[in-house]
Amino acid sequence: MSEQDAILDALAPVADGIAATLGSFCEVVVHDFRRPEQSVVAIAGSVTDRTVGGSMSEIGMGLLARGDDAEDQLNYVTRTASGKLVKSSTMLLRDSGGSVFGALCVNLDVTALGQLRTLVGELADVGTAAETPTTTFGDDVDAVVDAIVDEHQLRLNKPWTALSREERLDLFRSLHARGVFAVRRAVPQVAARIGISRASAYNYLAEIREQGAS
Repeated sequence: MSEQDAILDALAPVADGIAATLGSFCEVVVHDFRRPEQSVVAIAGSVTDRTVGGSMSEIGMGLLARGDDAEDQLNYVTRTASGKLVKSSTMLLRDSGGSVFGALCVNLDVTALGQLRTLVGELADVGTAAETPTTTFGDDVDAVVDAIVDEHQLRLNKPWTALSREERLDLFRSLHARGVFAVRRAVPQVAARIGISRASAYNYLAEIREQGAS
């Protein structure tokens, strides 16, 4: 067994212990970044409705894209597609050589606390509502990739067919920076999503990677 596999195996009971300690509103996930399409190797609790063999989220893809330069993401808040308000910390796993190969994530469902805060704010007549980014959690990595692509379209506020070449390059640059293309099948999936050929998609990706290397 490799060092990385041994660390992942050792963390499974740790995940169970943390979830048991914090209760039913807690979920602890162990991720193996070496297989982003099925990165969930252990999970305790149920906040994001994922199971073992599920994929990483957009946040995990972003960390994957940064490689060994990635840093722990602590105490951040997102909202699931079903409306749950989730407070999370993602702690990277490194081997003895310093290489990032996975993560231990703690997710707390704080929906009820958020609702209470809003109610108190309204009663006190102060503004407490804040825009919370929605994160796609799921066992299907294709849904995560689609959500990231669609988020980009919402920012552009125009149909894919209306994008200029530079706007398409900017899309591929953004997706590359967020780790999307570490996922197998992501290039043809993005091509189909935005209505271009696979050849064009691979050309865009090659161009932005060449720009990044220059």
